[in-house]
Amino acid sequence: MNILVVGGTRFFGLPMVRKLIDNGHSVTIATRGGHSDPFGDSVRRVIMDKTDTDSVRAALGGEQFDLLIDKVAYSSNDVISLLSGARCKRYIQMSSCAVYETAHTDIGESEFYAKDIALVRMDRTGDYALGKRQAERAALEMLDESACTFVRYPVVLGENDYTGRLRAYVKAVACGTPMNINNPDAKTAYIFEDEAGGFIAHLADTEISGAVNGCAVGTVSQSDIIGYIEHRCGKKAVFSQGGEKMPYDDTASDTSYSCARAKGTGFEFCELTGRLYALLDDEIDKLR
Repeated sequence: MNILVVGGTRFFGLPMVRKLIDNGHSVTIATRGGHSDPFGDSVRRVIMDKTDTDSVRAALGGEQFDLLIDKVAYSSNDVISLLSGARCKRYIQMSSCAVYETAHTDIGESEFYAKDIALVRMDRTGDYALGKRQAERAALEMLDESACTFVRYPVVLGENDYTGRLRAYVKAVACGTPMNINNPDAKTAYIFEDEAGGFIAHLADTEISGAVNGCAVGTVSQSDIIGYIEHRCGKKAVFSQGGEKMPYDDTASDTSYSCARAKGTGFEFCELTGRLYALLDDEIDKLR
């Protein structure tokens, strides 16, 4: 299969592209040229600005791809400019569980359907969830619904996470930095970078369309994370209303996602806690 990947050179884009290559696909990576990749001659590369339709057209020269995987869809204008310049038979968008407006357990894909909202032409803003909802809506404006797949993940964890969000908890406990946490006991879901990438690559060889959730099995709370760090470091966390706002403190109640559709494609996600604590061990060891 001839696959165009837009944004495959960072974080879980790396295992995604590697799996696509291993599965025998012909992969073209399209980026702005700001990051190198480890794939050598296994991929073709094009330089373009996906937010500029003329740039997309010039880079791709009218070539039609069997599949376009869009890992950097953050607004309706992102998607419209890309799909106005690129030709594809099928489209997989990296969406987000942030599209769901109400937090609760076992959230299913039907709780957000992009055609239920009006399309609003917008660039990227500080409202991540709004941007992701509009990115899905824009795809359905540009392509037939049967050709679109929206992959919805919660927070992605892994060794290559450049955001440093998990590390922030380790540093705060180890250094005695006061933390401001409103909902420490609310449990939520996560996914690991290798499975986040691997699942999208897996979907390339399926015919599933519409939205599909993906996450590791189980949930953890910030209290679970902090308690493990306290145990390993032999230090007590410091909490204060005036302390540092922590990155995972945006869940007001227990939140999890149904992965029945994903499992129906034959993909199995790993158990959360063991791998999470192994990641925490690595972060703790780096501070010593």
